[in-house]
Amino acid sequence: MNEPNPKIMPIHLNVDIERIRRFISQDPEPVICFYGGDPSMRLDLIRKFMDSIPAKHYVIQTNGVMLHRLGPEYIRRFDTILLSIDGRREVNDYYRGDGVYDKVIDRAKYIRSSGFKGDLVARMAVSSKSDIYEEVTHLLSLDDLFTHVHWQLDVLWDYPPMQRYGDFNGWIERYNIGISRLIRLWVKEMEAGRILGIAPFKGLMWSMITGERRRYLRCGSGIDAYAIGTDGRILACPIAPEFRFNVVGHIDRDDINSIKGRALIGEPCLSCSYYDLCGGRCFFTNKTMFWGREGFYKVCETVFHLIDELRRVEPRVRELIKEGVISLYNLKYPPYTNSVEIIP
Repeated sequence: MNEPNPKIMPIHLNVDIERIRRFISQDPEPVICFYGGDPSMRLDLIRKFMDSIPAKHYVIQTNGVMLHRLGPEYIRRFDTILLSIDGRREVNDYYRGDGVYDKVIDRAKYIRSSGFKGDLVARMAVSSKSDIYEEVTHLLSLDDLFTHVHWQLDVLWDYPPMQRYGDFNGWIERYNIGISRLIRLWVKEMEAGRILGIAPFKGLMWSMITGERRRYLRCGSGIDAYAIGTDGRILACPIAPEFRFNVVGHIDRDDINSIKGRALIGEPCLSCSYYDLCGGRCFFTNKTMFWGREGFYKVCETVFHLIDELRRVEPRVRELIKEGVISLYNLKYPPYTNSVEIIP
């Protein structure tokens, strides 16, 4: 769990695996995602879960530094591995410490050399030192190491607002310019028959072209994705066990059907004209509003820009599909719930 305070959530697993297995077995096609903190701190538990609880898909979010100790036979059983890496070496190590970039890249190469054939996702945290165009293109240039790149913005989590940004409005402007550059590159590559694995672009474009309406969070929180805490509590989102709005039940008292709808996104997202595509961006930030409405809307501007820019190129993408240059099927992402939120 993403909570280091033992008064809020036990650091170590406090329920036996059989109780968790009974709860998960209610789902005929479960997807099990190992999340933290960093789940690779307890490789023994990962092995026990994978050996004890069948799943249609196994997913893990990790910095990857210790994942090699899990062993190739378990690594190959994952369908999606999300590695925390924030772009170029100097940017990643500014955030995470000297030498971390090289360790993560080394582990990514090890994962591939172990025979892993699944989706290896570079999952970025984007903050004040990040240039979104440079970070994404760098990660995509690494010899087909990563199949997808996704990112979340370092916003709306803390107070006082914008403390890690000297000029947040200026940074937002530069970020939006970078998004536009990335979209132009994305379309140019599609014209050559290649679809770059930029997760937000693929997920949103699929919805635009198919007419899919996403009037719920794209990560599935509170709808078809839940977190089981170390004490057996069921959370809509794994990052906030201390908030009552996020706790939807307990594995010993509730079943999968009874918890649905107990934690849902609220205003101002429900009345937003972009909601059908965005889905609400983030359950936690919608409920907490640490930056107030003004700060919340400022971050929403990045989503509006992203959607507007993709709408602008949508006719060209439709042409490329009609001409057979690319396949609509290859735009669908994620193909199953794999903890990628899609909306940064």
